[in-house]
Amino acid sequence: MVEDMAKDRPHGAENPKVAGVLLAAGGGRRLGGRPKALLEHRGRPLVEHALRSLRNGGCGPLHVALGAAADEVRARADLTGCAVTVNPGWEEGMGSSLRLGLAALSATDADAALVLLVDQPGIGAEAVARVRLAYRSRLSLAAASYGGERGHPVLFGADRWRDIAAGAVGDQGARAYLREHRDAITLVECSDVAEAYDIDTSQDLRHLE
Repeated sequence: MVEDMAKDRPHGAENPKVAGVLLAAGGGRRLGGRPKALLEHRGRPLVEHALRSLRNGGCGPLHVALGAAADEVRARADLTGCAVTVNPGWEEGMGSSLRLGLAALSATDADAALVLLVDQPGIGAEAVARVRLAYRSRLSLAAASYGGERGHPVLFGADRWRDIAAGAVGDQGARAYLREHRDAITLVECSDVAEAYDIDTSQDLRHLE
């Protein structure tokens, strides 16, 4: 499947620069105020697992948006090789972190941004690589799908960043933009290589090892 998608790319899209953007600012309100980036999975903070998925999935450069307990995250997690943006308004919701991440990329020559959430450890490098290979142009819009339902990661071509950022408010992130442009989205089925659960509540902690 991945190989077929690579063959279908138009000329000039063979080696796009797809930056990885990790949204890791959440304070874990429903987890008793435990910042999600610092939740441990297999002995290391979740933020490290997510960054490894982006890196091993072929994304670069890597940008991470921190917020809650940002200083502690920097002290405890290995963020080597990543550009770090601290979102002072992280309590406003995911949209503010997405805006900051895309703004940081605007000064680079990245062709697209692939956005991953820190609280979805069931999504690894294989899903990242599949969605990354859906890039066709700087207008590309692609997302992983699970049983036909759109999920993460999501790929945004660079020519869409300004409009996406303009609508990224509260906890909605890019949802409104994706709804408005659903016909332009390339869905990439990933249910055979990833699980799209979130770590939102204490019951969800069972997914962590």
